[in-house]
Amino acid sequence: MSSVTDIVKNRFLGFLIWQSIHSSIIFILFRTILSQNGIFSLPSFLTCFSFLTFHLSLLLFSASLYFISSPHFDRHSPPYDLVLALLRCLFTGLSPPQGVLRRARVFLGLFGFFLGAALAGTTALVSLCKSESCGGGVAVVGLRGFGFGLVYGIYYLFKRRWVLEFPIIQRPLFFRFKMCLLSAVGQAIKLSAAAYIFSGVLILFLQDQFESHIRMGNLIFEQIIFYVGAFSLCLCWELSHHLHQVIHTKRYIFAPPKGSAAAETNPSEPLLAALEESTPKSLPHYLAYLDLCMVCDNNVDTWRRAAFFEETGETYKKVVAVCLRPLEHLASNLVEGLESSIDKTHQQSTQVRLPTVSERDSRFSELFNDSQLCAWCSWAVASLTARSHKEDRFGIAQLSGSNAAVISTLLSCLLAVETFLGKKTSLQSPNALMGPAGIKWATVTTARRDGATSVVGKKSGVPLHSQAYAIADVLRTSIYCIVSTFHEEMLTGARTGLLEKDWVIGGKPLYGTRELLLQKLHLFVDFRAC
Repeated sequence: MSSVTDIVKNRFLGFLIWQSIHSSIIFILFRTILSQNGIFSLPSFLTCFSFLTFHLSLLLFSASLYFISSPHFDRHSPPYDLVLALLRCLFTGLSPPQGVLRRARVFLGLFGFFLGAALAGTTALVSLCKSESCGGGVAVVGLRGFGFGLVYGIYYLFKRRWVLEFPIIQRPLFFRFKMCLLSAVGQAIKLSAAAYIFSGVLILFLQDQFESHIRMGNLIFEQIIFYVGAFSLCLCWELSHHLHQVIHTKRYIFAPPKGSAAAETNPSEPLLAALEESTPKSLPHYLAYLDLCMVCDNNVDTWRRAAFFEETGETYKKVVAVCLRPLEHLASNLVEGLESSIDKTHQQSTQVRLPTVSERDSRFSELFNDSQLCAWCSWAVASLTARSHKEDRFGIAQLSGSNAAVISTLLSCLLAVETFLGKKTSLQSPNALMGPAGIKWATVTTARRDGATSVVGKKSGVPLHSQAYAIADVLRTSIYCIVSTFHEEMLTGARTGLLEKDWVIGGKPLYGTRELLLQKLHLFVDFRAC
């Protein structure tokens, strides 16, 4: 596991190397533009010292970004909750809950990035803008740089830009970074303008503290210098942000070199070790699932996918188990949340005030934070099941019961998500499935279940429901991928009555009943599920 733990460190070191290149170019261009003759002369001691402090400020910004960046969004605790938890621990002597400690670490990390951005902005702008050309000296430039860092830090945290976003299509690093250049320049112009205005207002309120008597022409020139310096620094930070995203979200291949002894004996061992032993919700954990999804879906590493179908079937069962684990976690948590909504709705049905939308969303807000991971797992296990139709020479997928487990888990998860979105997922009469009216959901449930559905509500346009709709689309696509491949076998099983035996598990599913899963599967076989 030493190679897995070193993935993030090696990528961060590579990020620092590439960051130093573009930041050095921007520093040289800035000094060249502001030089009197427009030519960058031989560096003096002051220029070398400014260059060094400028890179130290970028190192501080990069270190702050490194400590808070994560592929998984996690909410932080408000400051008053942390104070209350600390006082409770001091007076009662009890250890705080695990969730409080985790959210406290998130809050401290975000607060550290906020302070780091402010300090880095102070140091960088003092290094870029010559203090002798600015009224008030280093103090004025430093204070305006501090305001610049505050503005950028607030924007960065408010937009949740510290969350790593994996691209849909993996492209070469240079091509991905080149695509971000125009957006980085545009963002730098807007942020530097906002920071310039904020820092100017800050100096205006503190003008009595800085005695400066300068002419109007020099004042205009100094404002131009500061804005160009703020734009240069903001461009460095924006390019660093995109470079950090590009490098850390690049696919990592968890496999021995092709043709080596390990590749001939057990090529799946590094991938399975990364999936099972890496820290959950960490970057190596996400990279392992990304690699697994690309192996199952693409035809590039067919030799790695062929190793999944080895004769004993243990590797295939392990791969299916690690893919279904996040989906089972999502379905079980949704079931618990929906059941609690049912109970609370039934208890409050006679009261005047019902739960508000924010109260409902707060109970489900953390369930879809792993939507990217669930999408990879859903598509990976569906692609692997579809590939087994032609590549499984030993019939492991069917004999081990993995096909039934995959379909049942996908259907249960889809039904739970649809119930969360307000769709009635109850059993229909047999006649309803025979004609076009089958697309209309006919409920035979009690009023209590309908009340729970209405409590969740149908509300679009917010991030929580957008993620739920996205997950539902991925689950439907994954099920249709399997149904399209095994369509002839499923039609034969539906006519002979073996569809339930081959594609639905014998025990109780995660959500709903076996009859409900079978009815939903019939809709997919008839290509009427939507």
